[in-house]
Amino acid sequence: MTEFIKKLLAGREVQYKPLGEVATLYGGLTGKSKADFEKGNAKYVSFKNIYDNIEVKASILESVQIAEGEKQHQVKYGDILFTGSSETADDVAMSSAVTIHFDEAVYLNSFSFGLRFNDDIELKPEFAKYLFRSNELRRAIIKTANGVTRFNVSKKLFAKIIIPLPSLDVQEEIVRVLDLFTELQKELQKELQKELQLRRKQYEYYRNYLIEQAKKRIETEAGWGEIKTLEEAFEMRNGYTPSKKNPEYWEGGTIPWFRMEDIRKSGRKLSDSIQHITEAGVKKSGLFEVGSFIMATTATIGEHAQLIAGSLANQRFTNLKIRESLKNRLLEGFVFHYLFLIGEQCRANVNVSGFPSVDMQAFKNFIIPIPPLEEQERIVGILDKFEQLVNGITDSLPKEIELRQKQYEYYRERLLTFR
Repeated sequence: MTEFIKKLLAGREVQYKPLGEVATLYGGLTGKSKADFEKGNAKYVSFKNIYDNIEVKASILESVQIAEGEKQHQVKYGDILFTGSSETADDVAMSSAVTIHFDEAVYLNSFSFGLRFNDDIELKPEFAKYLFRSNELRRAIIKTANGVTRFNVSKKLFAKIIIPLPSLDVQEEIVRVLDLFTELQKELQKELQKELQLRRKQYEYYRNYLIEQAKKRIETEAGWGEIKTLEEAFEMRNGYTPSKKNPEYWEGGTIPWFRMEDIRKSGRKLSDSIQHITEAGVKKSGLFEVGSFIMATTATIGEHAQLIAGSLANQRFTNLKIRESLKNRLLEGFVFHYLFLIGEQCRANVNVSGFPSVDMQAFKNFIIPIPPLEEQERIVGILDKFEQLVNGITDSLPKEIELRQKQYEYYRERLLTFR
């Protein structure tokens, strides 16, 4: 027990009671078909709403059809909602408190259950939202789960979980402190995201400025560089995906296989979660050479260009390889930065009819300025520094968020320990 809690309790004892003595459980919607969720006349709390939030979000309630006089449990202020089965024991029965006084009937999804405290039990849901996500309560809840491929809570064991019941004034002060800490954490994340956006805009500004200046100089100074279309500068071919139903192409694969999310997340680097393909898959789809570039040309539309090293790309990519005639006049680093600019132009002119895709004929006709090598090196040097700055913030952002989350959890646990 911390000195803060000792002072807050002022010598008062905290009662501990099993859930079965202080509350009752109720189930979610029953007897519903798929059609009932297509055009609903009432609201319900979804599984995801519970799983993602420590308190239910009224802004994301979903709809269900409820007939007049139909017997279904309604969700009320003060209830604690829990997700039902999960694939792992660690994720079982995640909680979300109802801290809202609904002005209409609201129900609970079929795959969750609710906990309602007895009228004589004073437990504020604003306090319970933190309590039931605390490490101590999560460990107790996980122990009630059983299963192999799916885990479910044993309601009998769940009812035996012991919870603390401090006085209302103690609950309110703990909520005040933890709410403040949560707001500070959100504000920090917002500021970090803002800084990242500013640095990205700074990178884009200097990239566009430097390349435009090079283009103008090529156009006005005879013999200073040249301008080519993408088709003139690169050999192009599309990727190909071998059948996922054929294990020969995928099982035990060791050769990196790019998906669009790998490009979006990692820029130049191979993602830790990247898929792999076998030698048989390579023969089926072909191997992209070292120094190639890949761009997504469908769905997410030219999201990134990426330097790759002997890796594969699937059919949603276009592969660009610098033509032999330009290899000594065009730096890979310059192409890398320039293709980000091309990606933006592609997204601004995407064909959105049917499956969104880049107009490949227009893509081939995009131009690329090729200034002298020393100018390319200068531009790459400047843009690499900006890119490193952006990547540094991008890499540090999740680490900083994780650090703050651990700090928050530490203080939460200290504030919710009464013995």
